[in-house]
Amino acid sequence: MKIQKTVAEINEKIKKGEAVVLTAEEVSQMAETASPAEIAKKVDVVTTATFGAMCSSGAFINFGHADPPIRMEEIKLNNVPAYGGLAAVDTYIGATAESETDPTYGGAHVIEDLLKGRDVVLEARAKGTDCYPRKTIQTTININNINEFYLYNPRNAYQNYPAATNSTSKILYTYMGNLLPKFGNITYSTAGELSPLLNDPELRTIGIGTRIFLCGAEGYVTWNGTQFNRSKPRNVYGIPLGNAATIAVTGDLKQMSAEFLKAAYFEKYGISIFIGLGIPIPVLDEDLAKRVSIKNCEIDTVICDYGQPDHPVLARVHYAQLQSGHVLLNGKKVRTAPMASLYKARQIADILKNKIETGRFLLTEPVQLFPENTTTKPLNMREEAS
Repeated sequence: MKIQKTVAEINEKIKKGEAVVLTAEEVSQMAETASPAEIAKKVDVVTTATFGAMCSSGAFINFGHADPPIRMEEIKLNNVPAYGGLAAVDTYIGATAESETDPTYGGAHVIEDLLKGRDVVLEARAKGTDCYPRKTIQTTININNINEFYLYNPRNAYQNYPAATNSTSKILYTYMGNLLPKFGNITYSTAGELSPLLNDPELRTIGIGTRIFLCGAEGYVTWNGTQFNRSKPRNVYGIPLGNAATIAVTGDLKQMSAEFLKAAYFEKYGISIFIGLGIPIPVLDEDLAKRVSIKNCEIDTVICDYGQPDHPVLARVHYAQLQSGHVLLNGKKVRTAPMASLYKARQIADILKNKIETGRFLLTEPVQLFPENTTTKPLNMREEAS
């Protein structure tokens, strides 16, 4: 008999404390002795997770009105420029925005400082209007005296991502870390078999409205992420090679934990932010049972040379090789290093598992699935007419 479940049925089991929940690593181990049909029958939910640098992130903040009021046009938070093109006292601060005085401090640090309850200096300028006569303001804000403070990240949780190396004779300072000369190291970013979008590669259960774990709180998928690309070639297990699908996510920063949101500075590159994200995958049928059973040795990615402008592909490897600490590249044993924390990803998957098992986290069905035939386009480099 074919197994077929619904999210509603699984949620009823969660409410009764009867749902069987495994992490993605646990179900991969189970698959060594159990068939997809057996897994589909026994397991209701699989928790996935990642904790890595996700530059396309930021926060919306509402400061509240001053007396007399101001329509903020130029905004700085701890000397980091924030966006002033919203309503009078709303702003969006991007994680990678850089301080005007300290290149090692940026928007990610402002977000983390506020999350930790620290005071942040707000400076704003405006032209002044009849209804908003004030032209300047300087004050301090913190998480308790601002109104809304929520994370909105346009591109998180890449489905897969190329590993990076460097063929040149000098160190390259990149968002993939320091790449040593002459193929001195290889860095990679995806959490392998724990990675959320790799456990549902066809995105059957992940879409707009999916409830997720986001930096210690509940969050939601709001849209497909920017640079969403489903045209990538796939391996025999249906896993896309290289950077493919992404998700846009949001959640209330006032409910989040600094344990799962960390500002970062990459030497001679700039600011980024580490985001902890987990997604529960409902095991609705045998196909999904097979998908969530994916192992690191079945997840391929490519190694790209960041020393060349077009980042050519040098080799194809799987995550068991990358996580072993060394990979053979051009006959040479090259050291590998993760840019994402597997320890944190495991922690998130376990926390989410416990929340579901104890009835504190219910699943949601997407209100809309993601588009299927999408690709990314390069920037139009056509020169302006003289």
